[in-house]
Amino acid sequence: MPQMKIAHNLKSDIEKNFKFWTITLLLLAVFQCGNVFGQIELVPIGTGPYPENRDLKSARTQATLSLPFFDDFSTTATRYPDPAFWMSGGGVYINNTMATTQPSVNMATFDGLNANGTPYEYLNQLSSGLTDTLTSVPINLGGLTAADSVYISFHWLAKGLGELPDNDDSLTLEFLDKNNQWRYAWSQKGMVYDSLFAQKLVPVQKPDFFYDGFQFRFRTYGKRSGSYDTWHLDYIYLNKGRSVNDRYVLDLAVRKPLTSFFKQYTAMPLKQYWVNPGLATAAQVETNIYNFAKNLNTTTYTFTVANEVTGEVYQLYTSPTTDIIGGNEVQTKRVALNPNIKQNSALKELKLKYTFKLNTSDQQTTTIPSVDLRRNDTISARAILSDYYAYDDGTAEYGVQISQRLARVVQRFALAKPDTLAGLNMSIVPFNKDVSGQSFTIQVWNNKNGKPDQMIVQKSVTAKYPEQRDGFVQYAFDSPVALADTFYVGWIQINEQPLSIGFDRNSLLGKENVFFNLSNEWVKETGLKGSIMIRPYMGGKAAGVVTGNEPAIDQDAYFFPNPNKGLINWKSSQVKKIEIYALQGHLVKTIIPETGSQSASLGDLADGMYIFKASDGKRSLVQKMLIVK
Repeated sequence: MPQMKIAHNLKSDIEKNFKFWTITLLLLAVFQCGNVFGQIELVPIGTGPYPENRDLKSARTQATLSLPFFDDFSTTATRYPDPAFWMSGGGVYINNTMATTQPSVNMATFDGLNANGTPYEYLNQLSSGLTDTLTSVPINLGGLTAADSVYISFHWLAKGLGELPDNDDSLTLEFLDKNNQWRYAWSQKGMVYDSLFAQKLVPVQKPDFFYDGFQFRFRTYGKRSGSYDTWHLDYIYLNKGRSVNDRYVLDLAVRKPLTSFFKQYTAMPLKQYWVNPGLATAAQVETNIYNFAKNLNTTTYTFTVANEVTGEVYQLYTSPTTDIIGGNEVQTKRVALNPNIKQNSALKELKLKYTFKLNTSDQQTTTIPSVDLRRNDTISARAILSDYYAYDDGTAEYGVQISQRLARVVQRFALAKPDTLAGLNMSIVPFNKDVSGQSFTIQVWNNKNGKPDQMIVQKSVTAKYPEQRDGFVQYAFDSPVALADTFYVGWIQINEQPLSIGFDRNSLLGKENVFFNLSNEWVKETGLKGSIMIRPYMGGKAAGVVTGNEPAIDQDAYFFPNPNKGLINWKSSQVKKIEIYALQGHLVKTIIPETGSQSASLGDLADGMYIFKASDGKRSLVQKMLIVK
């Protein structure tokens, strides 16, 4: 029985995780080899010390709801379920990005992370058990019987843009009887992949369920150490007078997020946008409409672009009447962008809100009496014109990492006019081990023939997790970096434990702009379909503008001999500072060479492998050396 899954023994735990650990060990072996298989890979989001969220509202518990019960999560303004319908806690994540075929805007996602984005189990990566729970508030079924034909319906999906649940994982529906006992009602096992949500109707029949205070809950069973098993729910409807064939509702809904307002980005600096707004603005935006009715439905829609702060409207469009075929038909709608935004050099920031709204009569439906189904007729997005560039939509479905030591990853951005770079905003996401406090290096490169060429600047920084899920951490350079046109920003992996950066699978704007370097050659990444959540922010004054290739540190600056017996040598007089790091990422020694000196003693270092970073004050080189005394 599904409710007995919590009693899994050690044998089934090992079998369940055999595939995961086999793959993990193979990957670790490959990374140790340092070959081409050290390239970029996607990983699930896992362990991370996000602080506890103390703003959760208490759910309604003093009075029961009357039928019908309906929630499609379209009115939820936060990432937590609406407390008018659901008990607080439970760990489910309300979003509109973890799948692409949700019936209406927003869905509830179940994974191995609690409500704060942290795993249920920190210490045991093999741990499996109950994970997220979505529990309704009490509902009044008093006075009803099985003859009243009470059914609950919902749409469910495994995986979406997350991880496919394993065969032993499950999504289960339970009912609370009048004796305060949870009873099994329905269950779905993992390893059943479909790109479309499936609709399910389950009857409420037993006499013990017909009382004032009835509740239902959905629970998932899977890996508790991270987002490895993903389920999604939408359009949950409980009412009497239904049947197993009651699958259609007179309802039109928007569902898919609006595409980006910008042609190349999801956000960009305002002063870069003013250079050529027509070139920077996308030709159109799109979403799609879902028809829950069995028959054809007719609608019009409006589209607006407005200043979110002042309310000024820059574009207003109303469509002619359009027909939407019935039978759960999906139809894509596109609207041309032609906003009339007057340039104002005094503005430092411009926040645009663009909205697609169906004009329906869904509130008059008799399918779900007393429920205004216009609730899912509107979808909005924001276009931020501030001081930064972004390809991502602000949500991470995965993490992206490169595991080979000294390998580098960058993402390309293009300026409309010369500017200065102040720093990077990065969304560091957890995976298996806590990397907070670990050192890594951020880098900026200029462009030559569509690839990174010379490194302009780099800085050693410390990994930090953002304060909340999908947040960013800011890393500022010591002084602004002057840039002429196209540039690349990213990081170099200098530790054994890889750094994981948030990866947005919904936005494809960055998919042609990622490059990696495992040794001495930059390669364009073609396998990733999405955008890395790294955002360069502009501003500040620099001494000059980088207009071409600048000389790098002389290659003779590399230290020798290697292996080394405690006395290093170098040939270049450009070296002004030497930093020596342990492979774990912490700084162990700093050397400031005297004028004319081209050697230094390492007698105080223990035997082992170290990472040497030499700087001429503008650029750096990195070399790995073995010290054996």
